[in-house]
Amino acid sequence: MTFPHPRPSDQLVFILRASKDQAALTEPPFHQWMMHQGTAPWCQFFKSDDGYLLRFPELADFTVSLDGCHITTVPVPGVSQPTIEHLYLNQVKPLAFSRQGKLVLHGSAVEIDDFAVSFLGSSGKGKSTLAANFAAHGSRFLTDDCLQLSKVANGYHIHPSHPSIRLWQDSFDAVAPSSAVIALPVDYTPKLRLLADDVFSWCGEERPLQGIYVLGGDDVAETSITPVQGQDAMLALVKNSFLLDIDEREMLKHHFAELADLSRNQLFFRLDFPRSYLGLAEVRNSIINHARRLNTPDAGVKPSAGQ
Repeated sequence: MTFPHPRPSDQLVFILRASKDQAALTEPPFHQWMMHQGTAPWCQFFKSDDGYLLRFPELADFTVSLDGCHITTVPVPGVSQPTIEHLYLNQVKPLAFSRQGKLVLHGSAVEIDDFAVSFLGSSGKGKSTLAANFAAHGSRFLTDDCLQLSKVANGYHIHPSHPSIRLWQDSFDAVAPSSAVIALPVDYTPKLRLLADDVFSWCGEERPLQGIYVLGGDDVAETSITPVQGQDAMLALVKNSFLLDIDEREMLKHHFAELADLSRNQLFFRLDFPRSYLGLAEVRNSIINHARRLNTPDAGVKPSAGQ
């Protein structure tokens, strides 16, 4: 079985074990993610002296070392390679990065000129659709769901993740280019994974962060972009964080200090836009124009509208 190797900067060692059934566990999980319907666990979190066990019921067990640098996977018999790859890239790897002290958020990001902007929002808000729409119209995407940031002397950089974007069928039909290359299906979701190509392009290099757009959930008549500051910016970061151990005090202290530092920057904006695929071009142009004004040396006060 082949598997994508992390870049050297990822600081990850991945080991794939032979398939076997999941053993019964006597201790309850210290945390769990529920399915969207809320009726069954999607991922269960267990802790031992050696690290963490992330159990995706009937799919796979992933063990993560305490320092987040080693991941071992044991699939359930019959689970496909694309499924394991999908879980690793979109769920486990971001959590492992959080154990390395890296700042990782649920978000997508795209390149505009020589900088990048990101979109934060829970599942269904449209962050992947926006990233795919940008990528299909000449603005390379950096990441779909794992937004890794690092602080530099003059701000923050966005790191690229894997060159693919996950879309529901209706979003795929609306935004995917005719040249679209689709990865093999996975066992637990009908979402399609759209792979980068010469038209649907991916940026594999760090880019300076110019703005963070927090996606609103309401269907509105026209696009609006308004500043988000203080507690509202902090809340958006907390709600969209990848964090493996929510109980470890020192890690939480480090993580919240990073979030507080980031939230004090004038980078945050609420993005509300019409929930229609027909209006995506207008939304894209509003974001581009707004971000470019932020990038001008004499911009002064951050603009409050993207039209």
